Amino acid sequence: FHSGEREEKCIIEDIPSDTLVVGNYKVQRWDVYKHDFLESAPGLGMFVTVSTPSGEVLLSKLYGPQGTFSFTSYLSGEHIICFQSNSTRLVVTAASKLRIHLDIRVGEHFLDESVIQAKDKVNEVNIRLEHLIEQIHHVTREQDYEREREEKFRKTSEETNSNILWWAIAQTLILISVGIWQIKSLRDFFISKKLV
Repeated sequence: FHSGEREEKCIIEDIPSDTLVVGNYKVQRWDVYKHDFLESAPGLGMFVTVSTPSGEVLLSKLYGPQGTFSFTSYLSGEHIICFQSNSTRLVVTAASKLRIHLDIRVGEHFLDESVIQAKDKVNEVNIRLEHLIEQIHHVTREQDYEREREEKFRKTSEETNSNILWWAIAQTLILISVGIWQIKSLRDFFISKKLV
């Protein structure tokens, strides 16, 4: 995505609880003379801020022009991940824009291939098995989180349907009472004018 040098850009990630999140990013600065983004942006850093669904700041740190950040969520819900450059330019023009490449991986545990190659075959199988077990636990947590969200949605839908029913009954009663009142008022009017 593109961003101004002093502009803060945020994304929202829906993350289950107890889940590892790893983000890789790279910043490129626009070059006015080449009319292209430079491959790197030396001297430019990024403030990365992560907020929980309750608004608590989980991570706030300054990184370089490219880097990796990680955090573990302890609440399930929408986490807000914000990026802002540490640009110190006094004059920010329309030409001073940044391109940010972002890769966020939720719930992945990475295998260190060098460790696996150094071990013998039995240990390699054991490590890969542990990795698969971790992935199964992650999938289970993800499914539990989705069930929890589905249950909340179902309860909200049922409450809304119940409220609609009572609102329809109230509207019907109001309509009947207004009709009865109009009939009585017209009858009294005709009697007072001696038209009936």
